[in-house]
Amino acid sequence: MRDWPEGVEETDLVSALGGGWAVEVRSARYLPVGAGGYHWSVADDGGRAWFVTVDDLGAEEVSGEAAFGRLGRAYATALALRRDAGLEFVVAPIPARTGATVWRLGPRYAVSVFPMVEGEAGDFGAHRPQDRDEVARLLVRLHAATPVVAAGAPRADLALPGRDRLQDALDALGREWAGGPFSEPARRLLASRAGHVERLLGDFDRLVERVRGTDAGWVVTHGEPHPGNLIRSAAGPRLVDWDTVQIAPPERDLWMLTGDSGDSGDSGDSGDSGDSGGSGGSGGSGDSGGVLSGYGRATGRPVDPAGLALYRVWWELADITIFVDELRRPHGTGEDITASWTYLNGYLDGGNLSP
Repeated sequence: MRDWPEGVEETDLVSALGGGWAVEVRSARYLPVGAGGYHWSVADDGGRAWFVTVDDLGAEEVSGEAAFGRLGRAYATALALRRDAGLEFVVAPIPARTGATVWRLGPRYAVSVFPMVEGEAGDFGAHRPQDRDEVARLLVRLHAATPVVAAGAPRADLALPGRDRLQDALDALGREWAGGPFSEPARRLLASRAGHVERLLGDFDRLVERVRGTDAGWVVTHGEPHPGNLIRSAAGPRLVDWDTVQIAPPERDLWMLTGDSGDSGDSGDSGDSGDSGGSGGSGGSGDSGGVLSGYGRATGRPVDPAGLALYRVWWELADITIFVDELRRPHGTGEDITASWTYLNGYLDGGNLSP
């Protein structure tokens, strides 16, 4: 995120770190990186470095409480994967003094603290062919750790988050959107591609029906194991951003090994419709077939093409939903909302990026 979180002062963050983790902050530097959360590099009085994340729980108190609970369960799962399952590549949160993995920062936000990992992170997009075997091996180990966390981990429901808001936007295409400077351009863009989005929704529903009965073979998944969440450190690869962890079909992770992860933006992100899925359509490019076959041999479970297709479509629709919702709501002209407009164009092929 490029913009500073609304309503958060640095003194609030310092107070939360002191109260939750007994961190005496010497310096804090905002890091305009990533998507979905706000990040700081923090140094304490002893010279130790911390990576601090602030997550927006939503403006409404009821939804914020639910989001706080989900985030806590996800991060507790990551901690168990690191501590109890012995997965050294999991960059898990550091518990607060209470043992909790997240700490409230006012009614709207939550704070979590992570070790600072030195290394080189990739960029969002497809994994390089030469890296896919290594990532597949990490996923084999992660998915095998399911029994350790199955009781407490969040579980996928195969629903599209915010689908009601996307449908509301589609139903409102005939009247003006007045949330901000990007609202009307977003309405016109969505109107020009409404048929495409409706086809994606139909594809999604058909694929859900094909995948729903596979739940006996579901595993613990990261959800977004793309290169942007992989840090290559001196001690080996490290996987970050575990707020999306769920018990789900293994294809939720594996589709990102197909060389078709989408690249519309750094939240994940383009393609065409069809039963094979979005974010580029056919999938399975490069040597991904061999990588996925290797995963099947290592786990004894063949990869389900319907599962791969489902999560390609899910990814595209989830991002379209987020960006449309942001652009309909009241907004200004900051970097984050401008990025949302750019990414929505990337999905819907608007061509002209000028609002």
